[in-house]
Amino acid sequence: MPQDRERPDACPGAVDVHRAADGGLARIRVPGGTLSAAQFDAVRAAALDLGDGTIELTSRANLQVRGLAPGAEHVLGALLRDVGLLPSPTHERIRNIVAAPLEDNQDLVDEIDRELCRTPELADLPGRFLVTVGAAVSGLGGDVGLVGDALFLAGRDSGLRVTDPVAAVVRASRVFQELRGTAWRLSEVDSGVPKITAALGVPGPQALAGAVIPVAPGPVGDRVVAGVPLGRLDARLLAGVPVRVTPWRSVVVPAGTDTSGLFTDPGSPWHGVSACTGRPGCAKSLSDVRADVTRWVGTPHAGGRVHWSGCARRCGRPAGDVVEFVATGDGYEEIR
Repeated sequence: MPQDRERPDACPGAVDVHRAADGGLARIRVPGGTLSAAQFDAVRAAALDLGDGTIELTSRANLQVRGLAPGAEHVLGALLRDVGLLPSPTHERIRNIVAAPLEDNQDLVDEIDRELCRTPELADLPGRFLVTVGAAVSGLGGDVGLVGDALFLAGRDSGLRVTDPVAAVVRASRVFQELRGTAWRLSEVDSGVPKITAALGVPGPQALAGAVIPVAPGPVGDRVVAGVPLGRLDARLLAGVPVRVTPWRSVVVPAGTDTSGLFTDPGSPWHGVSACTGRPGCAKSLSDVRADVTRWVGTPHAGGRVHWSGCARRCGRPAGDVVEFVATGDGYEEIR
């Protein structure tokens, strides 16, 4: 459906922060979700020294530091640049690459990231632009995606099979930028998918379905998937540990890592439960969502994926089948 936006996309970046009710909010793009121990320690130090002491994990496997004082974003930017987390100030808001976290795909992600940053006109892509890599994240609604040699567009198999996946992603991104007008996502551009497909080649059958396959907490070979309650990590945790952030607000860490404060049991009452920021961090929220969820988790309830929102905007809602509780100002409305 074509859609014109009356204002430019205002997604926060690592330096161009959003002024929230509790201070500056910086979003650190982490293509593929992978951080070395030194990189994650730098983010931890920033959250402890500049922010509110926590690191938020987003549904795109990025990180957020909030509670920043005015001007602190410049110090944050220097810290991130020193450890390689801010390789391109001009392109940093468009470096949204979500990858299947248990697949061996980080090298491919890094190549895509480098080529996107080397293409000057792509600096003008909206901050909501999304690339997906791998079958497990192919259903997350990426604008451009890869599953093996299959090119996905607007979250669906385009029918195109590519021999140079990096070049195909960059070419599709460039055509989207040429076509988009004021649209933020490919799905909003009238005939955007067939126009991009025609520019890249001759499609075959659309044989693959998009999928969302969350990773469950617990051991996986020589690694452990550890869930982060409500995606809000105490920045004192995981010192000196390399991590891979997942789109399901968990982290993949080496086996034997101290996971105190996290959960590694899929039977945990926190598993599958997410929430928006709520009060006091968000001025639009009608309730202290995180406090309400914490009380609810302590009571008997059915399993499954549940998302809590402080207002009708329903920020942070994960993809797929989710039971929602949306604040109304007089309690919560349940939406199934």
